[in-house]
Amino acid sequence: MVADGAAPVGWTTRHPRANAQATTFSEPLEQRPDPLSAFTVDAAAELGGPDWLQARRRAAAERFGAAELPSEQEEVWRYSRIGELDLERFAPAPTAAQVVVDLPASWREAGATVRRGDEVPEGALGEGPDAFALLNDAFAADPVVIDVPRGAQLTEPASIATTVSGEGAAAFPRLVVRVGDGAAARIVERTGSDAGAVLSVPLTEVSVGPNARLDLVTVQQLGPAAWQLGSLVATVAQQGDLRVSTVALGGDYARLRTECALKGRGANGDLLAAYFGDGTQMLDFRTFQHHRAADTTSNLLFKGAVGGRSRSVYTGLIRVDREARGTNAFQTNRNIKLSDDAWAESVPNLEIETNDVRCSHASTVGPVDPEQRFYLESRGVPPKVADRLIVAGFFDEVVRQLPGDDLVAEVRDAIAAKLDRVAEDLS
Repeated sequence: MVADGAAPVGWTTRHPRANAQATTFSEPLEQRPDPLSAFTVDAAAELGGPDWLQARRRAAAERFGAAELPSEQEEVWRYSRIGELDLERFAPAPTAAQVVVDLPASWREAGATVRRGDEVPEGALGEGPDAFALLNDAFAADPVVIDVPRGAQLTEPASIATTVSGEGAAAFPRLVVRVGDGAAARIVERTGSDAGAVLSVPLTEVSVGPNARLDLVTVQQLGPAAWQLGSLVATVAQQGDLRVSTVALGGDYARLRTECALKGRGANGDLLAAYFGDGTQMLDFRTFQHHRAADTTSNLLFKGAVGGRSRSVYTGLIRVDREARGTNAFQTNRNIKLSDDAWAESVPNLEIETNDVRCSHASTVGPVDPEQRFYLESRGVPPKVADRLIVAGFFDEVVRQLPGDDLVAEVRDAIAAKLDRVAEDLS
């Protein structure tokens, strides 16, 4: 066995504060006595749709009504702000999420399709990881399914724009992307909201077929009072290749749980993220890289900055099943604190059940590198300008890997705007 930072067969390495729940891929749904008034079976049934979709919504609403909401006692919710969530402040609003899907002409010519709402075929919607995914199942008013046909080579990106609005509105965007055998595609999703207190509970499902490739980019710029409790569940088949890139800049509390299951031999899944918090916001990421087949690879690189009194959380698990010989899996999380009052938590984990693997994890939390600052200042660069250059360069390792020059420029500008807002925190 060759394992960099890995444990021998059957051992699990965890952060000292982690408990056994770190290896749980879905939380148990226990009974609670009183379902929340706005999120009832009757409210879910009012959304209508075909019989199968109505039945699915009713069943999900019933399960949610019987489910115990998560707490910070669960490892996958540790360090979160879930205890602050008051669902009674929100009510499901079918029109709260406006989703605009733009497929280039080349996609349609190749046979790619978008079906949404009542047109979504039975069986297209899968299962999410927790109680909030159940809530999405119950109240997703306009699910969107994008199918890329077998062998299609789509070089132009498709775009999805999701906007959530309405004070006290709860929105449930649902996106399914299925990429057929040997196909290749790229999708860029931008998510925003108005300035009101909204709750967004998105669920994205991704299926990458054999020898297929998908680049999925999400740019999250929610409003300052928005809460997000999001999930992304992906599976990659034999020799498939998935890259998920996340840019997270907005929200009061914005959480994304990502599960990437590499279920076919030779499958690859790369997870990238750049996140930047300011003010009092909190950005929360939980990742699961699940190697289920032999010769699979994954590479995670998450880089974040926190200024003001903002907070970030990253917890991740690389899980290698007994059958997944020849796995190569890497997990890196780097964080920069731009003020004394900012806070970042980083908890990587490994669970390895086989020999002949290469796995490693690394995490850092610290201020701007004083040696880099000294180098720039010694060449006449003012301190605040030096810090801006250092932070921009810190993010660039992720940003430059985004597909398309226009998108790279857009994200760099958004990060620069964040730097302007936290300039008073930079020395």
